[in-house]
Amino acid sequence: MQPDPVIFTPLLAAAGVIFAWSCYRRFRLVAVGASEDRFSRLPERLQGMFTFAFLQKRVVSRPFGINHLFIFWSFLILAVANTEFLVAGVFPAAKLSRILPQALYHPLVLVFDVVSLCALTAVLIAMVRRAVAPPYQGARTGEAFGILSLIATLMLAYFGVHAAEIALGAEDAAQYMPVSLALSSLLAAEGGTTLLSVAEVSWWLHAGVLLFFLNYLPYSKHMHILAAIPNCFFKELETPNTQPREEFEEGNVYGTGSIDRFTWKDLFDSFSCTECGRCEKSCPAASTGKPLNPRLVMHDIKVNLLANGDLLQRGGEPTVPVIGDAEGSIKPDALWSCTSCGACLAACPVFIEQMPKITKMRRHLVQMEADFPEELLNLFENMEQRSNPWGIAPGERGKWAGGRDVHQFEAGKTEYLYFVGCAGSFDSRSKQVTLAMTRIMEAAGVSFGILGKEEKCCGDSLRRLGNEYLFDKMAKENVALFQEKGVRKIVTQCPHCFTTLKNDYRQYGLELEVIPHAEFIESLLAQGKLKLDHHAKKGGNIVFHDSCYLGRHNGVYTAPRTVIAQATGSAPAEMERNRENSFCCGAGGGRMWMEEHLGERINLNRVNEALAGKPGTICTTCPYCMTMMEDGLKDRSSGGTTVKDIAELVAEGLKG
Repeated sequence: MQPDPVIFTPLLAAAGVIFAWSCYRRFRLVAVGASEDRFSRLPERLQGMFTFAFLQKRVVSRPFGINHLFIFWSFLILAVANTEFLVAGVFPAAKLSRILPQALYHPLVLVFDVVSLCALTAVLIAMVRRAVAPPYQGARTGEAFGILSLIATLMLAYFGVHAAEIALGAEDAAQYMPVSLALSSLLAAEGGTTLLSVAEVSWWLHAGVLLFFLNYLPYSKHMHILAAIPNCFFKELETPNTQPREEFEEGNVYGTGSIDRFTWKDLFDSFSCTECGRCEKSCPAASTGKPLNPRLVMHDIKVNLLANGDLLQRGGEPTVPVIGDAEGSIKPDALWSCTSCGACLAACPVFIEQMPKITKMRRHLVQMEADFPEELLNLFENMEQRSNPWGIAPGERGKWAGGRDVHQFEAGKTEYLYFVGCAGSFDSRSKQVTLAMTRIMEAAGVSFGILGKEEKCCGDSLRRLGNEYLFDKMAKENVALFQEKGVRKIVTQCPHCFTTLKNDYRQYGLELEVIPHAEFIESLLAQGKLKLDHHAKKGGNIVFHDSCYLGRHNGVYTAPRTVIAQATGSAPAEMERNRENSFCCGAGGGRMWMEEHLGERINLNRVNEALAGKPGTICTTCPYCMTMMEDGLKDRSSGGTTVKDIAELVAEGLKG
């Protein structure tokens, strides 16, 4: 049944103009952000968009993602049907049944009919899921159920139109529309006038809901329908495990203290957020009752942009601060709760970059406002004066060796620089890992040396906490030292040192081969350079804890498991949350040096998960993780479980 084009045409034109104007008003606000190149390496971007936007690779990685895949592809397929519906409302002769041969039209309407049923089913499942098992607290909103109801109404109206047409004998392709044909049997007893009324009401209901939905999109969270696909195109092509440098000159502004200090991509992220809650569920801070919620961070950035965007484009000043207690502002306590574990980045199906935005705001608080937790003052002073978090004299760095003859690194003579790190040099527990690594390298005949008192902190915590000025100073000094010494290869035992030397220092022109001790030991074992005299488990059942900075930030998952298997004779047990979905120990992002006053302690949450498997040993690859696991075990009075680094497991089994 077709409406009078004289009535429908102006309605469609008005709806189209309003939709275009609404999208323009929203998306033009992104232009207040700073410039950023997200158009380079076009083939990779197109491939990423196809894989993650159209094939929904990350979406389907979680169980309920399959349902969203059905809804998404139903939308894409039915976009053809809806376009024909709108065009035919203005130009009746443009109906597909009139312009396509039957060989094409019949399979097409079969697809439309079946896909409409799939979409209706998927939407009903989504409504039940949101009502019974919502993805996060507060997900049962009127808007969410309203949007799902609108989609369901579109499908029902579609079936109403075609079922009535079939009952009237006005649809030649009835046998290719199984769902509509079945429904038409329910209308068979009705008279022609009633059937015409059903067809007309269904047509206008479909048109009204479609045009309303189209114009509601730019003002709802479902704007992600328009933004998510391009956001997958604009995604960071490398793992976002570092931050851009800042230039320190008089008069410069540092960090992000107002909405226009974000980049345009940061702002576009806020429109792309689907509010699916995956980042919230993965976030260790949100999971343990802290003020930080990555989903709400993105929501607040969007609210702030909508409040300040027009003012900024007219040359005014923002009225709503990015950091603060107002609506559309992010609370400082939320920013300081971040462990920079990257779980939100790994979980987001449309590649929103939450964590880097938090670091940018921390930079503003530290460098522009001198507003940071009190305990960090001692850390910053120790780093500036003694180049280590504890403020211990640099001359003490090499004392972990005791009477052991550990050589200094010599250019042209030593192959590997063993970058011990602050924890490995000064922390009494981590010194044991340092000695274990030394034994391993000596047993394998590795040519290695240390910097001793010349070694300085890599600056990882400084950068993640937002003290970019001090990090910049230390990074330049370290780079100059490495270049002076002729360093080409570095072995680290701390993932934080590893990622900083490998990724952050590249911004300073340093290109080195940086190897984490897990991969280094794996290589030595593979080459047969290490001989182990046992393959029996020591310390009972071993469960492995993934370090965020070794795993999510740098993709090293297999090496530590291989090392444990070769050292003990069997693969380690896995916690429920492991590899890409691992749970943070709570010490990253500079949290190692801060007290945890709010909510449940993150390390206790992780230790409880580890203890569920009744392990004899929790194995780690990070000094921070080791500290947090041991502290958690003390609180749980689990004296029967120990914590060991993988290097200690291997060193225990060395022959001789």
